Amino acid sequence: MFSQDTSRRDFLLIVCASISWGTVGIANQALYTSGVTNALSLSFLRLAIATPLFFLACWTRLGRRLFRMKRRDLGVMMLMGSMIAFSQACYIAALASDGVGVSTLIAICVAPVIITVFTTCIARERLTLITLIVLVAALSGTVLLVGTRSHTGEGMASLVGTGLAFLSACGYAGFILCGRLLTGRCHPLQISAVAFGTGTLVLLVCAASTRLVLVYSAWGWLILLYLGCVPTALAYVLFDTDSYDG
Repeated sequence: MFSQDTSRRDFLLIVCASISWGTVGIANQALYTSGVTNALSLSFLRLAIATPLFFLACWTRLGRRLFRMKRRDLGVMMLMGSMIAFSQACYIAALASDGVGVSTLIAICVAPVIITVFTTCIARERLTLITLIVLVAALSGTVLLVGTRSHTGEGMASLVGTGLAFLSACGYAGFILCGRLLTGRCHPLQISAVAFGTGTLVLLVCAASTRLVLVYSAWGWLILLYLGCVPTALAYVLFDTDSYDG
């Protein structure tokens, strides 16, 4: 009974996290249309709002253990931060070219394919028939939807937008693969706190060196707060709660 209840709870947590992640593209698109901004600024502000929440959650759960980690593990976490920063910036930039639908499809569907190819060819993990069928179906569906976009009156997806969405998928795949190196070694909240903190610093440097936009309407700031608090901090905390049983 306990196992059944735990499985249902974990499933519910994953569903809630996934639903909130699904709103990221729409929220960022609304910010693009409501004023002058850019991908680096939006990515930085989203992570900057979420990072203190990650550290607060981690401190509440771990206390001083938050700062106990091996130097190698710290390096992996910082690499993860750079990858999530790269992934977010590319995804938000893709929204300006291809819109929410195509960008999200490519970013979401391509990442699992990259992870599977890497783990199969490099890590020599066994690829099951079911996994292969699911990946081929997802990838084929994405290609069909992107290629037939013109029939809906939206026009063909741009090469630049498609490339940026693909790079976003690569960055997120790298984030997940690096995270697997820390499985069982560090608490997921500890990983998220350090990774997203590093990503915030990386995006701050990049955005400040180009054009960091900090002026938004009240409605724009509400959307930014939502992006930082719900589909970033809360969603990853829910996902971490499901993935860790320590």
